[in-house]
Amino acid sequence: MILEERREMKLTRFAKYAWFVLVFNLGVIMWGAYVRATGSGAGCGSHWPLCNGEVIPRSAQVETLVEFTHRLSSGAAFLLVVGMLVWAWRIYPARHRVRRSAILSMVFMITEALVGAGLVLFELVADNESTARALSISVHLVNTFILLAFISLTAWWESGGKKGKIAWGNSYTWLLLVGFLGVLILGMSGALTALGDTLFPVDSLQEGIQQDFTSTAHFLVRLRILHPTIAVVVAAYLIVVVNWINARINRGLNRQIAWLLISLFVVQLLAGLINVLLLAPVWMQMVHLLLSDLVWISLVLYAAEVFALRDAEPDSGQYEAA
Repeated sequence: MILEERREMKLTRFAKYAWFVLVFNLGVIMWGAYVRATGSGAGCGSHWPLCNGEVIPRSAQVETLVEFTHRLSSGAAFLLVVGMLVWAWRIYPARHRVRRSAILSMVFMITEALVGAGLVLFELVADNESTARALSISVHLVNTFILLAFISLTAWWESGGKKGKIAWGNSYTWLLLVGFLGVLILGMSGALTALGDTLFPVDSLQEGIQQDFTSTAHFLVRLRILHPTIAVVVAAYLIVVVNWINARINRGLNRQIAWLLISLFVVQLLAGLINVLLLAPVWMQMVHLLLSDLVWISLVLYAAEVFALRDAEPDSGQYEAA
């Protein structure tokens, strides 16, 4: 059965603010990638929240300026999420989906800050190539994705996105959950690959391929061959699943998000290929990460629309801020 629904999204002042918070956080994430790719993570030493023991560092080293700027932008992102939570708390009643998503955004912003602090305090930055750093990078990636998911949902629902519940008895729910898991695994493998590219740079594509298949190579180097394989498998899976769902759920907004999701994934695959051919320059690593975040956000919003349509309920209404 094909279900159809048409509606218009709207941008309240709070919605505009929430979308701005999302965009700002994407910028912070990109700058964090620059910090990692340039080896500037130890620019403030093993001090946190101070930088080299100072509130405002006086060191003229580039690495210090890069890391300190990242901390400032992260602090601004934290305050923006606090503002989003206060705004949602003021204009929405208890248990409203927008307030709940704002609360969860705050929770994962706090854990994001704690993970970042741990990386510095335990010196899992710069040239550290330990297993602990690899695990922490993976945890950081998962936490970042969840944070982006709840900020996105806050903005989406405030903009008119409908409420829906996960229906565990339906096959499309499990298919989407597998898709989420696949994108998370892909993101973690990408984070580890980027770390390997930073710690073990190569001068040519041939040298990189030789490293990938060397039994004595570091595990981060050997993992590089898995990332593109995972990317292709996850992309193929999502294309099949999205088309299968769209054959049963058909409405303009849902189709548009589906088209955006698949298009971003294809562009991400091309960006990954270019990244390999160019030997992972810093700017390309940042672009590749941005595309990964946008794919994740698109998948979150697509799933929200699917669940909303399959579990249509009277909306609890929007509350415009005074």
